[in-house]
Order: sequence, then structure tokens, then C-alpha cells
Amino acid sequence: MGYTLHFGVIWQNFDRLLAGLALGLGLAIVSIAIGALAGVILGFASVGGNRPLRAAVAGYVTVIRNTPLLVIILIVYFGLPQLGISLGKLESFVFSLSIYAAAYLSEVFRAGLLSVPPGLVDAGRAIGLRRRHIARLVVFPIVLRNSLPALGSTFISLFKDTSLAAAIAIPELTFEARKINVETFRVIETWLVATGLYVATCWVIAAGLRRLERRYPRF
Repeated sequence: MGYTLHFGVIWQNFDRLLAGLALGLGLAIVSIAIGALAGVILGFASVGGNRPLRAAVAGYVTVIRNTPLLVIILIVYFGLPQLGISLGKLESFVFSLSIYAAAYLSEVFRAGLLSVPPGLVDAGRAIGLRRRHIARLVVFPIVLRNSLPALGSTFISLFKDTSLAAAIAIPELTFEARKINVETFRVIETWLVATGLYVATCWVIAAGLRRLERRYPRF
């Protein structure tokens, strides 16, 4: 017996898919913001810190980057309460995604720091700027611009990784699609529409980032 496509029931529940998409995008934005802040701090520490600090950062990056994100999510959500640290679903997922992003972005920012011409730092010292002023006014803007492509790719990856939030029953796009699938038994239609929403959103994000890169030329 052939399978007949019927998208009507999916369109009836399309608002649920859009709500899930919006939630996933929001989770990705918050996580990339926290992860980028932590990544900048770790990046500076890995370049300019003392040996024990550099070793600690390297250890953190190695452990997190070699641990599946789903495992991190389950440890944070189910493991931390055993230690007396209780987080809600959204908070635990954002925390998991943020520490995961920080491990990758620390390497991105570290590479960006190493790409800053030493002459610019010397010029900042020559005009009397203090170390923190050089970092904030000279180094950081260059690092941020040079890191934009990798930062954008990480954001798109994080957005797709929000699908793992379904593992702890957060109603993002994948969770809602799976729920609609169970309720309607329209397997192909549900996942085709969900895939289309993911692809369209990632395309819009990538197009916006490319436009931003063209506006601010690489140093």
C-alpha cells in the first residue's frame, strides 16, 4: 500500500512548530552570547596566562570538545541535582550549550589573538595605553572581526544542536515535531516541514553573517 502525502494536518499545527523554532533560536542566541563571553576570557587566558592557567584552559577545552553534547546535557540536568545543584530545564540546557560553545570559541578567539600584528600592540604601548586599554581598544576589535566567520559557523551549529533539548522535554522544534508525528502519524510530512524550517533559518542566519562580514572587512 502506497504512502500518500497529506500536509493539511501539519499546517493545522504549524504554529506549534514556529513556537518551537523561536524557542530553539532563543536558546541558541543566549548560549552563544554566554559562550562567547566565556570563550573570550578563556582565549586571553590561554595566550597571556601563566602556565598553570594555560594548562587548566587546555584541559577544559580537551574534555568538553571530546564529550558528546548530549552527554553534557544529561550530566547537567540529571547529575547536578545529585550534588545539590538544581536547575530548571531551560537553565540547564543553556548552561550545557554555553560551556560547550565556550570550549570551541576559546580556540577561535585564541587563533584570533595570535593573528593580531605585534606592531599594533607595540604602537598602543608607545602612545601610553595601559594593558587593559590595549586589550579592549586595539586587540579585541581585531580579534572579533577576524573571528566572525568561525563565530557564525559556531552559532549555526549551536542552533542545530538545540534539537537535543528534546531529550529533556524542552518544547523546541524537534520536540514539537516529534509530538505532532506521534499524534498524527504523518512521519514524512512532519519531518520534511521541520527540516525545511531548520534549513531556511540556517540560510537566513548565514546570509546575515555574510553581509556583516562584507560590511566590516577582515583586518
